Amino acid sequence: MTAELVRGQNHPLSQTQVEIRVSAGTPVLALASACDDAGRLAGPESVAHPGARNLPGLEVPGAVAGEHRFAVDLDAVAPSVHRLGVVLVLPPGGPTRFGAAPASYVAVADPEGAELAGYTVTGLESESAVVTLELYRRQGAWKVRAVGQGYADGLGALLADAGLGAPAAIALAAAVVGAAARDEATRAPAPTVSLPTAPLRPGAVPGAPPGRPEPQDAASAVPAPVTPEQPEPVPVSGVPYAGTPGTPPGDSGDGPPTLSAPTLSYVHPRRRRSTTEPPEPAPQAAASAQPGRPPVPVAGDAGGWSMDERLYNQVWGMFEDLARSVAAYRSACDFAETRMDRELDEALSDPRHRLGSPTPEARGGSGNAARDEARARHDELVDQAKAVLDRDLAQLIAESEVVEPALPAPYARWANPVWHGRGVPEEAPMALRLGDLHLPERPDLRIPMLVRLPLERGLWIDNGRTGSEAAMTMDTDRLRRAAMDMAVAHAVRLLAVHPGDRFSVHVIDAAGAGAASLAPLVAAGVLAGPPAAGAAGVTRTLAELTRRVDLVQMAVRAGAPEELPPDVDTADQLLIVHDFPHGFDDRAVTQLRYLADEGPAVGVHLLMVADRDEASAYGPLLDPLWRSLMRLSPVPDNHLADPWVGHAWTFEPDLPPQGSRVLEQTLDRIAAARRNARP
Repeated sequence: MTAELVRGQNHPLSQTQVEIRVSAGTPVLALASACDDAGRLAGPESVAHPGARNLPGLEVPGAVAGEHRFAVDLDAVAPSVHRLGVVLVLPPGGPTRFGAAPASYVAVADPEGAELAGYTVTGLESESAVVTLELYRRQGAWKVRAVGQGYADGLGALLADAGLGAPAAIALAAAVVGAAARDEATRAPAPTVSLPTAPLRPGAVPGAPPGRPEPQDAASAVPAPVTPEQPEPVPVSGVPYAGTPGTPPGDSGDGPPTLSAPTLSYVHPRRRRSTTEPPEPAPQAAASAQPGRPPVPVAGDAGGWSMDERLYNQVWGMFEDLARSVAAYRSACDFAETRMDRELDEALSDPRHRLGSPTPEARGGSGNAARDEARARHDELVDQAKAVLDRDLAQLIAESEVVEPALPAPYARWANPVWHGRGVPEEAPMALRLGDLHLPERPDLRIPMLVRLPLERGLWIDNGRTGSEAAMTMDTDRLRRAAMDMAVAHAVRLLAVHPGDRFSVHVIDAAGAGAASLAPLVAAGVLAGPPAAGAAGVTRTLAELTRRVDLVQMAVRAGAPEELPPDVDTADQLLIVHDFPHGFDDRAVTQLRYLADEGPAVGVHLLMVADRDEASAYGPLLDPLWRSLMRLSPVPDNHLADPWVGHAWTFEPDLPPQGSRVLEQTLDRIAAARRNARP
């Protein structure tokens, strides 16, 4: 039985020898892309097209056609390839957009010809290139996912979105489309015209215009792309902020909203780029004891150069799988509801069911039967979608139960026993846990919210009562205390996961209202100095950190980062600001904005605990400051969105368990390590 997929839905593949079948309503080019676990292409050679048809495990068709078939041997796919995309491109000379052609159908079949899963690519308008299906690895097995991501700017935009540099993407797209145009020209009948011919120069291509360079092989004609370090794809506000990808080309609004995901960069910031040593192999999922059942999940079942990196990648894989599974379920439910409404409307408008029908029995019986059939079809489709969702959720829950206990301290909850045996780290981690994320379909399935270190954006813990419904139900004093306790927990976590002398924490508490929460930090003596109080303390602290940013920037620009004055602390700095804007004048506000914008690049990070409404007197002057910070809430709040389909996720902060002394014990170890490190 063929699994009919909707956009975002996945389906397990029971075989590794499969056939891709494409049935398009117009002649198209069929391409294949081989990406890593982050969805990025290693280079132009990772794309199979008519000019370079082969990749390990597959060979794409070499001509433009309305129907394509090609075999894929998943066992022969390179270990570094985690995603195989099936790409359709409109060639020159036909329709210029998929919206002007009948919907394409793409399927995965077994060697005997039975279709395992199929997807009708709908909802396209101005797009001329589309990623239809994706075969991807998950826990040692292969799955297929309906993608349906189109690009109005064509193949070049698709390749650039997959990680190729703009020049390489444009050149490869031009080579592919140009080859298709030449192929069409050679196959088209032409009148016979006798013209004098000149002798060809050595190596020239017959028919090439004089003086024009002959065509090159696409792979050799495209320079190797330069892949810069990309920002971390952290969950973003439901309203995209500056720099957040919006709806991609081709998202017409049908089905779940699809946001173009930022490029995932899993490169450890401290790993040398020049190394040629291959990454450590990920542990393989144990074979299932029962045939046909999914493999037993294991911790670290993802690519990476260390166990920490593999776990980080695995958490992001779980995050994406949950987002897409729920998107498929919601899309199927919406489709079922829409279809039922349409069928009910048709039943009501059917003349046979009106008063003019021969008998009342005929009118009532046929009308009721049509309505009952429409509701039955609706319930059947919803039940099927729910069964698929339950299957995916069960697999993710099993994986979470294995992964959560294996997480290292930077990724682990405060309740994890790893915090009780934590020693002094030798290097900074690659990511930090800020809390948990979950969706209403399964609130008990929590995904760790991990952000990359060093932080590229400051954090803002909103202690205002207007930020969410949960905050409005809390007493103001309790909410402010919860927000400051959350900030202290983040500061302790950052101190604990960095080497003893590589992270410093400064505090501005102008009114002294956060003294109770700050008491453990003050008592342990791990702050860079006493909390700054009053306007004078605010001015002094901001001046010191602003000077550090200026000096480090000048040293970096001069190419001499080691030539800093001896009084400049080269460790990363965290500034906690409580009860902003109390104690801030206009100059201090300007300095704070400067630190938020320029500080992260040189190791100065901002953590604000503030109510935006209290700073409303500054008007739009502070809007860039709030937008530059990642807003967090001390109470459960659904203000964050994933970068794949844009779900509203409920965020819950991770705090030490009630009555636990894990925070104090961690601070004692930090203080002891710093005392032992002093000369």
